[in-house]
Amino acid sequence: MGNEAGALPIPPYSIFTFSMTKRHIVYVPVNVDRRFLTFQMWPDSGKLELIREVDTEHEPWQVCTDPTQRYLYQQVRDENYSGIASFRIDPATAELTWTGEVELEAAACYVQTDRTGRFVFAAGLIPGFVTVHPIGPDGVIQTATADRRVTERYAHSIQTDPSNRFVYVPHVSDSDSIYQFLFDENTGQLRPHSTPRRAARPGHGPRHFAFHPYLDVVYFNAEQASGIVVYRYNPDGSLEELQILSTLPDNFSGTNSTASVRVHPSGRMLYVPNRGHESIAMFGIDQATGFLSPKGHVAAEACPRPVGIDPNGTFFYAGSDDTGKLTTYRIDEDCLLQPLYTYDIGQIVSWILPLNFD
Repeated sequence: MGNEAGALPIPPYSIFTFSMTKRHIVYVPVNVDRRFLTFQMWPDSGKLELIREVDTEHEPWQVCTDPTQRYLYQQVRDENYSGIASFRIDPATAELTWTGEVELEAAACYVQTDRTGRFVFAAGLIPGFVTVHPIGPDGVIQTATADRRVTERYAHSIQTDPSNRFVYVPHVSDSDSIYQFLFDENTGQLRPHSTPRRAARPGHGPRHFAFHPYLDVVYFNAEQASGIVVYRYNPDGSLEELQILSTLPDNFSGTNSTASVRVHPSGRMLYVPNRGHESIAMFGIDQATGFLSPKGHVAAEACPRPVGIDPNGTFFYAGSDDTGKLTTYRIDEDCLLQPLYTYDIGQIVSWILPLNFD
């Protein structure tokens, strides 16, 4: 482990217990190195301090928590294995205790709980599928599936809408589609929406998405087209396209793809990492309509893919696939990003999950 740009020293392999009135934590799985890192974030400076490092059996990938932040779920995979692991979170120390694991039929790339925390979804790239697993009262993922649906190749993420009644599953190119399901939060079962498949524009490749915190608007990054697409989600759950913008400056002529999308907790700014232009694109959000306006770019390490925002909306994080580094940015009063520190994390940063524990 190392540090740059004036960051506090990071102990290389320390594991110790700490206690604070309010704990700001950043979980960072590192897949090729098969390590799971837990950082304490100091809210005055944004600096990260490694407090725990754990070796993992399988490559650790994307993570999420249930709405109470008592349990964590992680998509794990190797060449011949894919699964979802469940963990209990100790809120006093942020330590994770493994509680269970289910094997999946094929490699998944994204997991997310529903809004009640009673089910966990998985989206699988090939052959293209989604699964729903019940979560026990102790937070342990259950082996039997509540539902499973075949979609198309390259299902890349999955979430419910804020009402927990609808599920969206974007598929990158060449499927270029967003599958729409009705969700029963009592049984965990999915039913195709009256429009089960919403076609995206050819070659766009919807990948990840983020909801506005209070408007009926959702934002999908178009991976292959280097774009961000604004949709209204209607009361019946259908998506209505409102706006498409490029994530690149007008004078850029190289190869690029987008990786993800995040909305600031205030709902005032949206961020999209560009892989190729090596930047984070920033867009102001109209507070009445949800429409976007470009606010420029900030430089990132090569091939920025995982990103995160601390729950207070003060700091932004970006991980690099090419350099194994994690960069922190301060979010200023206009919600623009100001680079702070760069940490040498290892190969490669799978995900960045900032949490606050009171």
